[in-house]
Amino acid sequence: MESEVDKMKSIASQLSCPSGEAGLDMAEQMNQSNHGMTANTIHHLELKANEHVLEVGPGNAKHLSEIMLLAPSIKYTGLEISVDMKKEAERLNVGFINQKQAQFHLYSGEKFPFEEAVFDKIMTVNTLYFWENPSATLNEIYRVLKPGGACIITYSHKDFMKTLPFTQYGFQLYNDEDVLALLERTIFKEPQVFLEIETVKSKHGEMITRPYSILRVTK
Repeated sequence: MESEVDKMKSIASQLSCPSGEAGLDMAEQMNQSNHGMTANTIHHLELKANEHVLEVGPGNAKHLSEIMLLAPSIKYTGLEISVDMKKEAERLNVGFINQKQAQFHLYSGEKFPFEEAVFDKIMTVNTLYFWENPSATLNEIYRVLKPGGACIITYSHKDFMKTLPFTQYGFQLYNDEDVLALLERTIFKEPQVFLEIETVKSKHGEMITRPYSILRVTK
């Protein structure tokens, strides 16, 4: 019988890099629980016609249609560490792929497989906790952004995340001060932080208040 610790470790592992049937189920749960955060992140992108957006860690990218509705002729690239999530994202978004509006790539979690100054906008939701080298990842984001481009990084607050039992396994938790300290070691300047609070349903079915931040940085 699986112990409670093993169960929490399994949840943390699937949140970090979903795989197999359990990973597909976890991706669907994340779509529901993170929908408000994702929609708000998309809003802060302020996408314009013909812009190219990169999403780091899109999961199954079920929200891609919401991005495409924001402006005409949007191009989208998803960057994943999970083979199974990449396959599922391609399956769910085959129409956008066939129209050459979307593409998905795998990476190791380190160097992005793109040339410099490719993307107008970059977004990522709830992935910061799993970055092995946050400063290096931020520098990669800067490298692939076009001059004048913007990146939106969305994360839940450390105090809230500590209340979730699985976050003690493989998560690096942050508050706004921690994230701003990370940015000081990069080329990004003048970050904007937007504090948000939402009410969501927990895995046990109860309604809880989740504070989170949307960080916007520009090149």
